[in-house]
This record gives sequence, structure tokens and C-alpha cells, in this order.
Amino acid sequence: MSSETLGYPPFDTVKPVAEGIWIVDAKPIHVMGIALPVRMTVVRLSSGDVWLCSPTRFSPELSARLAEIGPVRHLVAPSLGHWTFMEEWQKHYPEATTWAVPKLRDRRQVKASALRLDHDLGDTPPEAWAGDLRQMIVRGGGGFREAAFYHAASRTAVLTDLVSNLEPERVTKATRAYARLTGTRAPNGSTPNYLRVALRLRKRDAAEAGARLIDWAPERVIFAHGRWFEDDGTRRLKQALGWLLDQG
Repeated sequence: MSSETLGYPPFDTVKPVAEGIWIVDAKPIHVMGIALPVRMTVVRLSSGDVWLCSPTRFSPELSARLAEIGPVRHLVAPSLGHWTFMEEWQKHYPEATTWAVPKLRDRRQVKASALRLDHDLGDTPPEAWAGDLRQMIVRGGGGFREAAFYHAASRTAVLTDLVSNLEPERVTKATRAYARLTGTRAPNGSTPNYLRVALRLRKRDAAEAGARLIDWAPERVIFAHGRWFEDDGTRRLKQALGWLLDQG
């Protein structure tokens, strides 16, 4: 299987999800010998500003397509791992505000980079998008933090690593083995086993966060790795997080 056919092409292009929300699928990223499909979420806020969650690789062509939606004003790092492409976006959009989960600014790799982090995310959305998105921080042990969002107008939940749903035909042989070992194989998907360990260290907090995600009653659930839930989102999310919802 050619690396050009992995993941969810066409790559680095804006794909509509519903009114006011899009995704961008990028070529897989390589982490410890596996190739993971990766995805960015794009929201046009009621102000007209564009909000990018988990920015993928920058390209002038992608930037031009985003300009058709509106001005990019917010760059969001929703987890401790999804920040590495943000520095390039920041260079091209110096006027954009950068948001990050708590503790990201404390990581050695971030301190060694040129990335500017303007604000930490919390459980209450900032004024800039309070009218468009709900949000909360999912907390686990070992410093695990992931920001979860809900775009009410389209009934779309936006996650990052909390759920993965890796389709065997879309990934390499090594990644298929990873999906089996981590419990993230499609069609059901789930939380990778290594993240479950961190979440169980704060199981009550994590279970409450999981229950709140279900209470949002999303029709769609977008996440960074694998086939996202395009419909029947609440039921499928409840199934994917069943292990967590029983922890409370």
C-alpha cells in the first residue's frame, strides 16, 4: 500500500461536515513506527472568524481555501500531543490567538520551540466563541488533558485522541497491529489502552466528563485519528466510551 493512498484523501483540502463546520484530512503522521491518519477541524464562528482545532500541516493552497471561509483568528492545541504544526500556522497568521490545554506550555519540547501560547483552555468557553461552542477539559492522571468541544448549531462534538477508529484498509500493516493492540480498530473505535490507564487514575473525573459528552447528544463526532462518526453520534460515542462511563 502506497503512502499516498493511506488515510483519507484528498489531503490538505477543506471538506464540509455541516453548516459552519469542516474537516481537513492530512497525510498520516509517523509515530514510533506507525502511520496514523490525522485530521483538523475548522469552524466558522458567528463573528465570521475561523477557528482551527488541532492544526495539520500548513500549505499555501490550504490557506487559500480557508480564506474563502473567513479570516483565521484562533489556533487551538486540544491535547498535549497535537501542537507540532501550530508553529508554522502561527508564522503565517501572527494575528491569530493561540489556545492550548493546561500543562502544554510546561512541556520541554514546547519550551524549546518557538511556539507562542497565548491562553490556556478551561471548562468555560472564552467570549470569542462562547456563542458557538461549548467546551470542557477531560482530565486524567500523569498530566493527561484533552479539550472537548461541541458545535451546537450542527450537533457536532469535536474530540482529539479520546476516541480513535482505525479502518484496516486505510492504514499500514503496522498500524493495523497497533489498532488491535490498543482496542481502536474500526468499526466501533474506542479510547487507546494507554490513554485508558491515564484516565483511570482520575476515574471519577473522567467518567463525569464522559457522561457530559453523552449529555451533549451529538449527531456527529469528529476526532483526529480514523473514521469519524458521521451520524448516530451519541449511540456510537456511548459505545466507544462504554469502558469509561462505567468508571463513575
